[in-house]
Amino acid sequence: MLCIGVIIVAAIVFVLISGIRIIQPYQQGLQIRLGQYIGRLNPGFNWVVPLITTVIKMDLRTQVLDIPKQEVITKDNSPTNVDAIIYIKVINPEKAYFEVTSYHMATIALAQTTLRSVIGDMELDEVLYNRDRINGRLRDILDKATDPWGVKIEAVEIREVDPIGTVKAAMEEQTSAERRRRAAILLADGNKRSAILEAEGAKQAMILRAEGSRQSKILEAEGTRVSRILEMQGQAQALRLMALGSAPLDKKAITVLSLDTLAKMSNGQATKIIFPFEISKVIEQSAKYLGATEETVGELGKPTDVNSLVGQPDDVLGKIPNPDELRAEVATIEDQLKKDLEDTATTATSLKKKMPDAQHDVVHHDAGPDLK
Repeated sequence: MLCIGVIIVAAIVFVLISGIRIIQPYQQGLQIRLGQYIGRLNPGFNWVVPLITTVIKMDLRTQVLDIPKQEVITKDNSPTNVDAIIYIKVINPEKAYFEVTSYHMATIALAQTTLRSVIGDMELDEVLYNRDRINGRLRDILDKATDPWGVKIEAVEIREVDPIGTVKAAMEEQTSAERRRRAAILLADGNKRSAILEAEGAKQAMILRAEGSRQSKILEAEGTRVSRILEMQGQAQALRLMALGSAPLDKKAITVLSLDTLAKMSNGQATKIIFPFEISKVIEQSAKYLGATEETVGELGKPTDVNSLVGQPDDVLGKIPNPDELRAEVATIEDQLKKDLEDTATTATSLKKKMPDAQHDVVHHDAGPDLK
């Protein structure tokens, strides 16, 4: 009897323990008793009627489903292998369990057929370049179709678009031809820009040479003018000083200077001497100077007589610039030349700006398809 009682107690304990259900935080439990849906079980510890109650645990986390690779014919009859991945989430556990046998398999099968339909309405180039558009269309179509199942399509991503061998070879040839075309365009554009820059440089060099030659001639002419002015003013001053110095000389002094000149001429090596004056007059004046006659020779004139004869020095020679005035005039010339150089640089810059832009932008787009 004791053994039977222990067995009965153990059986009762086992039955009670079998009614315990632990629901994880990311799960939702569905309680079915004798073929009738009773309700949901919240996460944590739950106890149900044992033996006659079935608990279905539904995962409410986002799940990733892999759509197998399949061959799809595009609108331009290009066979292409395409696969994708889908992110889904159960938002209504009752519908996900009771409305469809397996929402995983149903979603994958529906995604395969929808992907084939969407890709079949597009050309291969559109498939390669408009993945975002394809993803958006697939998400909208699948989300609408799976809504009765209590499943939400969160995202669809095309993972790989792989054209078959012959199509891929043709695309690679097209990419190679496009790259050769772009290289030829870039080379021609570079040669054009180089020729334009060369011509522009030659033009600027000619302008600078012409400007330099002009400025050099201006400086040379100005220097010659200043040099001649200074030379003539020096000669005028020398003549003026000679005139002022010779004014008080009398005939005796002139006679002595003439004899001194004859002595210097006689010391030369020449065999023929030409006298620029009458020698008899010199001898006569010399005799008078030595006392051969008592007649006294008067003076030629006084220093003040020169002004009456040749005029005032300032009237005859003009204003003679001093060194400071000459330096100021040279500085003025240098400033004018500097201004001319600045005007030339400004003119060259404006001419360069007016030239049409030789650089043409080449549209750098990847003509080759992304074969990932």
